[in-house]
Amino acid sequence: MNLTTVLIYLLTGWSGYYVMSMELLGGRVLSPYFGSGIYVWGAIITLFMLSLSIGYLAGGQFSTRQPTLRKLSMLLALAALASSPCTYMSVEILDWVFDRVSDPRYGALLASLLLYFVPITISGAISPYAIRLLVDQPGRSGSVAGKVFFVSTFGSTVGTLLTSFYLVLLFELDELFSGMMAISLLVATICFFVKEERDGQE
Repeated sequence: MNLTTVLIYLLTGWSGYYVMSMELLGGRVLSPYFGSGIYVWGAIITLFMLSLSIGYLAGGQFSTRQPTLRKLSMLLALAALASSPCTYMSVEILDWVFDRVSDPRYGALLASLLLYFVPITISGAISPYAIRLLVDQPGRSGSVAGKVFFVSTFGSTVGTLLTSFYLVLLFELDELFSGMMAISLLVATICFFVKEERDGQE
């Protein structure tokens, strides 16, 4: 397994961590305005599933156009930058929604749409793009896809446990969002400047 392959899996695993951590933190962000009941979580989960499904489709299409590690790293960077409203504008966005949508179901859904649709959709494009980069023979596509989904889901598992069990007890919400943005940009920058190796991938 060469360095490029390792970095592709790193991008995929961190993306999985990022998505689940954002989803959990989303409930904390919305709860002061719309509560923390099933309506709020139903809105958040619906929005995240929709965003990921669109991202999977877009990532698969984007991967057919001369895929490279640099382009994959740019997806992670774009997802991080697109999440900046969660850190810097969430109060203004939530105030705006709360003043205009009285039903907590649709208020939570609209707020989730405005805050999370773009970054999670971009994040969803990472896994199919990574699969395309790693597949060097048609007969290996199933094996590669299985590894990518394992790494992504394992990252989601780690993100869920760390965020819900520990990080929310140690940091404020804006600090967690800022930290994830910084890590995403750091990982993306490292991968962007690494010379890509195409031979001997596993």
